[in-house]
Amino acid sequence: MHELRPRPPCGEDFVFMMTPSQTHALLKQRVRYYNRPAFIVRDPVSIPHRYSKRQDIEIAGLFAAVFAWGNRTTIIRKSIELLERMDNAPHDFILNHRPADLRRLNGFVHRTFNDTDLLYFVDLLHHHYSGKKSPDGKRYKPADISLETAFSYRMKRQDSDTHQALTGFHDYFFSLPYAPDRTRKHIPTPERHSSCKRLNMFLRWMVRNDKAGVDFGLWRSIRPAQLICPLDLHVSRVARKLGLLHRPQSDWAAAVELTEQLRKIDPKDPVKFDFALFSLGVEEKF
Repeated sequence: MHELRPRPPCGEDFVFMMTPSQTHALLKQRVRYYNRPAFIVRDPVSIPHRYSKRQDIEIAGLFAAVFAWGNRTTIIRKSIELLERMDNAPHDFILNHRPADLRRLNGFVHRTFNDTDLLYFVDLLHHHYSGKKSPDGKRYKPADISLETAFSYRMKRQDSDTHQALTGFHDYFFSLPYAPDRTRKHIPTPERHSSCKRLNMFLRWMVRNDKAGVDFGLWRSIRPAQLICPLDLHVSRVARKLGLLHRPQSDWAAAVELTEQLRKIDPKDPVKFDFALFSLGVEEKF
């Protein structure tokens, strides 16, 4: 796999003189450059790419996305550490662990995420993947159960974005009566005005399917056109410099505003420009 070398930055003076069509052209060019397998190596998306089984991809991807704040090297390292504690078989561990196996999770910490949060995640996922709990009330065979239903059960084809998917997932995730209050900060919701950056990134991984080799395109009940752009520090800074975002807060309304601008460039797949905005900020120090 060839190393991804960043494009030369375009320069602040040029940015201030750019027309909307030039901005769109820049973003399209950067998507073509960064949306390829070389992007994977240094990104948290490399974690679910360690697997081929659908449920392993979903579980590894969810943890990698939840851990995704701060230094990318640390995010990847901590994700690998967790998966090693699960014998590098997350779906099997979630379904078949015994009390003695859970002791291997004791002491796990990543920033504010600790083993109390982790044990609840494992228990909720066990209820989901074993079929003991279903968001839509239907019964499924364990081999057929996907995390997709936990996000899509409130979604409608006509929904303009994933607001209902994220609020539904939040409510479902904390539906067990003993859900710890401290764990709620790790699964945000638009109802509390969060930008939901990490979950939007996870949805990008699971939903987009452009055959470029980075995103998985495993899920069909949510359309790429409905996705909301993950709004982290780098994306928001670059978007504001390019005139794509004017709201000063980096909240849900800002993520929607940015995505609406990106839909003007590609209404069917606006979130592909996450590759461009993120990499302009991180790789090119824009």
